Amino acid sequence: MRIYREKDYDAMSRRAANIISAEVIRRPDCVLGLATGSTPIGTYKQLAAWNQRGDFSFKEVHSVNLDEYKGLSGDHDQSYRYFMQKNLFDHIDILPENTYVPSGLAEDPEEECRRYDELVKSFGYADLQLLGLGRNGHIGFNEPSDHFVKETHVVDLTESTIEANARFFASADDVPKQALTMGIGCIMAARRILLIASGADKADAIYKTVCGPITPECPASILQLHPDVVLVCDEAALSKLEGTGVEICG
Repeated sequence: MRIYREKDYDAMSRRAANIISAEVIRRPDCVLGLATGSTPIGTYKQLAAWNQRGDFSFKEVHSVNLDEYKGLSGDHDQSYRYFMQKNLFDHIDILPENTYVPSGLAEDPEEECRRYDELVKSFGYADLQLLGLGRNGHIGFNEPSDHFVKETHVVDLTESTIEANARFFASADDVPKQALTMGIGCIMAARRILLIASGADKADAIYKTVCGPITPECPASILQLHPDVVLVCDEAALSKLEGTGVEICG
């Protein structure tokens, strides 16, 4: 696990965008696993700027997103499909038919989960999987639990996750209580994983991810077992790693 310290959110975003763009340049037809939430917005903005400048192209790229709220249509302004369109897809030259997000309106959510697993598997899984990190250590919507779930599945969101996402809705009551999320097995099958985190409120989760026991109570701790993980964080998010002996670059 390689860890990079950046001064602030903007520097973290540029470093993450550099890693993703290098993957696209090296492998133009790569499969990118993408994440939503506030953390990757700066990274997506930087990627869009470089793409519009002509530095590289997404025309051969396929993308697979981690998750979607159950019950929200893709044109709902709080759905993750809408998020991806607004923050990335509408601003780059990726082909719309090459962008994949689970359907929040599937009549049979369990079948949609199985279909999505098969889709990602058919691509050979992600060449590079981008992850954010929840304050409770969740990745995708894999919440703290007593076991790791391998497959894409329907998950009940924890109160802390609902509260964290309430800022995007009129009230916490409007936040969906369930989501479809890529499972730990699918995430771990990615060739390379890029985890980004910013802010002091992520410091505990980063510490548990890097230094804690591997436990489903902190889903991100499973990343300790992956052969190629890069963490890019700002100083605040890495603050609790000081004095632990963990090697940090930058």
